[in-house]
Amino acid sequence: MSDSKLAGQFFDAAIGLLQRVRDEEAASIEAAATMIADTVADGGRLFAFGAGHSSLAAQDLVYRAGSLALMNLLAVPGAVGVDVMPATLGSALERVDGLASAVLGSSPARSGDLLVVISLSGRNALPVEMAMSARALGLKVIGVTSVAYASETASRHASGTYLKDHCDVVLDSKIAIGDAELTLDTIAAPFASASTVVTSALLQSVMATAAGVLADRGFEPPLLRSGNVDGGLEWNDRVFEEYGDRIFYWQR
Repeated sequence: MSDSKLAGQFFDAAIGLLQRVRDEEAASIEAAATMIADTVADGGRLFAFGAGHSSLAAQDLVYRAGSLALMNLLAVPGAVGVDVMPATLGSALERVDGLASAVLGSSPARSGDLLVVISLSGRNALPVEMAMSARALGLKVIGVTSVAYASETASRHASGTYLKDHCDVVLDSKIAIGDAELTLDTIAAPFASASTVVTSALLQSVMATAAGVLADRGFEPPLLRSGNVDGGLEWNDRVFEEYGDRIFYWQR
């Protein structure tokens, strides 16, 4: 099989997943977007959390051209990406009880805010506890996960529950168990992950819909522009000044 054929198969798989999410998650996308718009209009703050590679989709929402300026990254030290050494430590931290509560308790998050929790499997202690603790504090929680994991894997949280069980809205990425879309007789393991592509697209669709909901209400959505276009930096400075008390990555 040629390399180009494999590339085409991956694109086909990713496109198929995106189409499924578009068609099957439309109601949940609308519900999540409305919840975000409500939070923005009511003076609340927005946070996004993901551990390991799920953090990539969370980071894609923060300080991002074309996205809402109020989205802040809720980071757990050592679990944000693969920069920690050894990289396996980040995975181990996802299974530590009590870590999420400690991080959330020391964060600026408060009742009336909203937290997006991203976890492909939704089975580890960290995302489950993060969602549970956030709701206990009075935050709304949007979970982004592959619901299939809950029926085919065992929870690693003491409660036996999954991320999907502790959310106000669940967005199902439809990613298959193992997060690898391709197989080949000459390769022992499945390969080619699509979760980042699909999860990021899913969340960007939510943010786009939230901006539209705010505009329909006559509320100017606090969007950022690219700093690499003329006037972009000046535009962003005005947004930062107006909403600075709700933007924690900018505060001076």
